[in-house]
Amino acid sequence: MAEELKPINMNFTQTERTTLRRLPKRGVYDRQLVYGILDEGFICHVSFAVDGRPFVIPTGYARVDDQLYIHGSQVSRMLRTLSSGIDVCVAVTLVDGLVLARSAFHHSMNYRSVVIFGRAELVEDREEKLAALFALSEHMIPGRWKDVRAPNEAELRQTTVLSLPIDEASAKIRTGPPLDDEEDYAMNVWAGVLPLRLVTDHSIADPRLFGNIAVPDYVVEYRVRSEGPSLNSHGRKPVDGRNIK
Repeated sequence: MAEELKPINMNFTQTERTTLRRLPKRGVYDRQLVYGILDEGFICHVSFAVDGRPFVIPTGYARVDDQLYIHGSQVSRMLRTLSSGIDVCVAVTLVDGLVLARSAFHHSMNYRSVVIFGRAELVEDREEKLAALFALSEHMIPGRWKDVRAPNEAELRQTTVLSLPIDEASAKIRTGPPLDDEEDYAMNVWAGVLPLRLVTDHSIADPRLFGNIAVPDYVVEYRVRSEGPSLNSHGRKPVDGRNIK
């Protein structure tokens, strides 16, 4: 008899840690929206405490299904510490615009952010480790993995990969114009939003390239989409975990 597939809850369950205290109306628990923000970002900030001392480390990441992968050197203090099973908090933030109000107090930013709580696990299985490294490469620029040399055994031993289940997560989003005090709307000062977006520039060839090696299509065609903050603005697609297991 075939194994029954468990339905995926389309919304994250609010917990004491993920429930927003300030401006709760900006909190979002929709799973696909959270995943969309993660798939668009490049850098996450990993927060943890060791012996009462707080640390925040920026690093690259990739999402595969309901797992977040991070990696680094085997001698990384962060990865060694997290692999011991301590609590961790991971944050990703995308800035979509500067919100210029009529008062200094009400200036803000339009943004989309995600916070994940949990405990990371060390990825020890060789095939899962390779799959995670493939996902990290595809998250950065799809198609690159097939062109480059795969990690050798020595490089795999020197690399630590951690997996964090995306079980306890929430997003916080601000959109729209400034929200001024009613009496300030009569002021003779410009107010509005200055949109921001990440764009690519022309590629720069390594000076040690030899011959007439063409720029790959996935570099030439790496374009920023500008239809709106709800879209993946780097032309990247979420990594399909079914293709790397």
